[in-house]
Amino acid sequence: MATSNSYRKLSMAAFAVEAVPLLGQAPLSDLPRLSDEAVRAASDCTVHFHALGSMRTDASGIAVPWLALQGRVEMDLVCQRCLEPVSTLVHFDREFRFVESEEAALAQDEDSEEDLLVSSPQFDLLELVEDELLMALPVSPKHEKCPGDLKLSAADADFEAASERPSPFAKLAQLKASKG
Repeated sequence: MATSNSYRKLSMAAFAVEAVPLLGQAPLSDLPRLSDEAVRAASDCTVHFHALGSMRTDASGIAVPWLALQGRVEMDLVCQRCLEPVSTLVHFDREFRFVESEEAALAQDEDSEEDLLVSSPQFDLLELVEDELLMALPVSPKHEKCPGDLKLSAADADFEAASERPSPFAKLAQLKASKG
């Protein structure tokens, strides 16, 4: 298995020409933006991914690099009902076509159905995996059935005490009524 560092300096052109599947894994702690989303320490979690490069002919008849990428991680997020940790499987399955420059990506983006990425001599595959997992995070993670009783109301003693005081406008109304 390759090291986490080798996933950060991948030649996409060579990877696509070789067309050899890459099964990889990295500790969640190697993906700092994603590990910030985890409730518990990221040391227990492992991100798994599968990448396959290929060369495909584009509309102009030129062979260009493509990347099929899947990733998954099981991590604890905050349940939005009970605010306790909930184990959540986060996963994605995407395909990307590589173009030679940012200008080419902008020019082709409107008409293209696939996701475009700019080729670079040292492509950071782990960063792409992290980006895709971040986008795949659920908006509102929840337990199917929360483990404890849910507190469905909140009482604020200061608010209750404030509402029991007489209104200062009631006194004004009494003064006005006594003069009239």
